[in-house]
Amino acid sequence: MRSFLYSLAAALLLTGPAWAQSPASRLLPADLDGSAALACAKGRISGALLQPATTVRHRQKMDRYDVKYYKLDIALENNSRNVGGSVRIQARAGAQALDSLAFELFSTFTIDSVVVNGRRAQGLRRVGGDVTAGLGASVPANSLFNALIYYRGTAPNGGSAAIGNALDSRPDPTYNVPVTWSLSEPFHAYEWWPCKQVLTDKADSSDVWVTTAAINKVGSNGVLQRVTPLPGNKSRYEWKSRYPIAYYLISVAVAPYIEYVNFANPAGGPQIPIVNYVYNNAALNNFRAEMDRTPGFIENFSNLVTPYPFAREKYGHSMAPIGGGMEHQTMTTQDGFTFTLTAHELFHQWFGNNVTCASWEDIWLNESFASYGEYLSLHALASPANARSWMDQAHATAMSQAGGSVRVPDTTNVGRIFSGRLSYKKGAAVVHMLRYLLNDDTKFFRALRTYQNTYAGGTARTRDLQRIFEAEAGRSLTYFFQQWYAGQGHPTFSTRWNQVGNSLHLQTNETVSFPSATPFFDTELDYRITFSSGPARIVRLRQSQTVSSFSVPVTGTVTGIQLDPDQWILNGAGTVVQDNTLILANRAPIQAARLNVYPNPCRDVLVLAEAPARGAEAEVTDVTGRIVLRQTVGAGQNQLSTQALAPGLYHLRLMAADGAVSLARFVRE
Repeated sequence: MRSFLYSLAAALLLTGPAWAQSPASRLLPADLDGSAALACAKGRISGALLQPATTVRHRQKMDRYDVKYYKLDIALENNSRNVGGSVRIQARAGAQALDSLAFELFSTFTIDSVVVNGRRAQGLRRVGGDVTAGLGASVPANSLFNALIYYRGTAPNGGSAAIGNALDSRPDPTYNVPVTWSLSEPFHAYEWWPCKQVLTDKADSSDVWVTTAAINKVGSNGVLQRVTPLPGNKSRYEWKSRYPIAYYLISVAVAPYIEYVNFANPAGGPQIPIVNYVYNNAALNNFRAEMDRTPGFIENFSNLVTPYPFAREKYGHSMAPIGGGMEHQTMTTQDGFTFTLTAHELFHQWFGNNVTCASWEDIWLNESFASYGEYLSLHALASPANARSWMDQAHATAMSQAGGSVRVPDTTNVGRIFSGRLSYKKGAAVVHMLRYLLNDDTKFFRALRTYQNTYAGGTARTRDLQRIFEAEAGRSLTYFFQQWYAGQGHPTFSTRWNQVGNSLHLQTNETVSFPSATPFFDTELDYRITFSSGPARIVRLRQSQTVSSFSVPVTGTVTGIQLDPDQWILNGAGTVVQDNTLILANRAPIQAARLNVYPNPCRDVLVLAEAPARGAEAEVTDVTGRIVLRQTVGAGQNQLSTQALAPGLYHLRLMAADGAVSLARFVRE
């Protein structure tokens, strides 16, 4: 059936792949800095007024069954938000018999009936978007059942909807083509079809059937099985997908589209049709060159990570005035085509669709990696300079405010979930730093492949990704994720240097933008050393305390130092100055001295009996060796605040500016 549906595309193809012929010089400013792709975030938070509709109690009732399959059989037009028809849910009951069926549907829709295993449900309870149907006969524990929900109404609009419109309908302002399309992320699919909005309960497969005027085409997930003519000058588009899918990725787009198809040919994989539903010939002429980049993007991502995860079906785009793009599984919805927007939404097919974040707390697993896909595409298919420009802009955006974590602390706040600064740009910088941490691209991309293969078709949390990167690093990365995922802010480094004979002395001081949340960033840094003659040299040194000092053997006269020259680390604009007074004496390691502290055990404050006069760095570790507290003491401050520590045994290490080390052990009650 696929060959029939896509055979016409060959006649539309160019003689060669246009993506390979498109020079980097054609890139727009929005392609280089990713601002076009940031519309991906803006489209989700437009008019974000409401929180998730369901209650904890209703969620518990929905957790009593596991969705296996959705089938939407609905009627839609390209100029209306009216929707009606039926949704079939095939599911398996949990460990207890099911005497009611709980699901979600926006309150303004009429529910004509709910039929479970052929029997009409008796009694329907609706509280807001929460719906509970009482069953005439219980569904036995651990058994499969089928539910048919017949409904009709008009999808909410404007301020009454949680994100503006989960089902929207209006003409494109440039081409004046009326379009109806969906955007259900994060928790608004219920605004146009009855469903269970739980990230960890993906359906194993889905069908989307849409009846519409014969002049329209309907884009959706999977493979178009057939277009069935119906009376009244109507047609039914019948899409089928046999891959697991999250509720928010099920989609529709309805308009009098024309179809343009090109193909990707990833190494070692099947040819992948890319089905583009475009407004008209004018839009096709405007965007053809950009659309023709998509095969190259697919081939590059398939080579770097894993083969395109939905290769048995397709990839594609449906145009809609969405204000950016939305990565609907196998058929992204986009308002236009730019380099970074197309690359971003495509990489979501791996990060977000194949592997979906298990909680909106971890949305960075979707958005940060999709954003990093922009960087990877620029590096491979434009130029390394274009990629560097993109990363510079990402860093500038992330550091435009002092605080904010990549972790989402409030998963009811749509604007916070889709923060362009944090979930997209800072998150992409964190991915880049993971690559730097491993210091080996073989390991980095192997970690991404392991992540994709391990959680394919399912969901994952940040801790799952952390474990995979720890296996590649061969050590715990808890400190990294505490700093960069859960922590806030960024460091700034100021370096003094001096050359004495064949020794280069370096002393780097770290300050942070949000010390109350993250007082210190433990990281390695590159130092680029230039000489009066000969090539420059890069050395990699670890900033393990606030003031770190190093002596580097050199040959030749040093003329300059550049810190983090390749912009691996998210850090502010520091300073590098030559200081002829800086001399780091070579001496035998100083034995650690015993430090007296009291009271011991302590509660909220630990007093240091002999705090250094010039100040020192206090580092507290728990019994596992994990750093749990850093604080500057001395210079009149001889108390350590221990309020944030849990009761237990701790080790204190005090490091003075002259290199002296003192140790103590204490108990927090």
